Amino acid sequence: MDVTPYADHHLPSVTSLAAIALDLPEDAGETDAIVRRLLTPPPGRRTVRLVALDGSGYVTGVVFASVRDREPEVGHLDLIAVRPAARRRGVARALVAAAQQTLRGYGVRELRIAGNDPCYAWPGIDVRYTPAVCLALALGFEQERTAWNMTADLSALPDITDAQARLAAEGVTVRRATAADAEAVGVCAAEHFGQGWSWEVREAIARGEAGEVAGCHIALRGDEVLGFAAYGALRPSLFGPMGTLPAARGSGIGGALLVRCLADQRAAGLATAQIGWAGPVAFYSRTIGARIGRVFVLYRKTLTP
Repeated sequence: MDVTPYADHHLPSVTSLAAIALDLPEDAGETDAIVRRLLTPPPGRRTVRLVALDGSGYVTGVVFASVRDREPEVGHLDLIAVRPAARRRGVARALVAAAQQTLRGYGVRELRIAGNDPCYAWPGIDVRYTPAVCLALALGFEQERTAWNMTADLSALPDITDAQARLAAEGVTVRRATAADAEAVGVCAAEHFGQGWSWEVREAIARGEAGEVAGCHIALRGDEVLGFAAYGALRPSLFGPMGTLPAARGSGIGGALLVRCLADQRAAGLATAQIGWAGPVAFYSRTIGARIGRVFVLYRKTLTP
């Protein structure tokens, strides 16, 4: 087995491998989007990308890792996948060991299996990926906390006609964001919710403008952005982020923006959507009947010098 840096010509093999290894229903249809998203992170991030080759040069495993410039001592394992036929042969261990060595050279002192937001595939390890959980424990990672995605049934979205009419009567316009809105929405997200969300909403708008299953809906009073909701920045089925300015909360803006995004995803042919790293569980449950669908365990370990 040879562990070597990932190169562009490995992309077809890596996406093929991911399609086999990432076999949960929520991931199986989007493995190409997952791999390509991780290959195009935001600025201010260093990456480590390695593949394992067998004696004939066939890709049997892959690891992607990253480090944010603003948190230089913390590294993240973003993707670990091994072909089922090559498991239990030390492929994953060799890939992670090689990645750790490079990360140490970057100055990393702590390694996490926890979404390196804003560009990540999962918040941690889905508890149903049993081999990945076993690997993390065997490599000395410690469980830190849990997170979850919620699942929204797109066939049963509420009617928001009256809510939008009421908002319009109050001087609030709710509509889809265009490229011309990207700067204002990005600034709003950065000021009130952080740079990560700013990058995500800009990505969602840009991808939507390019014809992908992505977009952002916004609420405005005049030129002032009161709230936003986005989807597709990381993959087509993923909803988020969503934010409403504190002064506008409780007005129904969030619910209207949420349903508009989900309706777009339904129109694109999706039956369900995932609400990524969901925070206000009660809001999503009450508004659209969403349920916690995926549970993730987040791990960390200290890297010895």
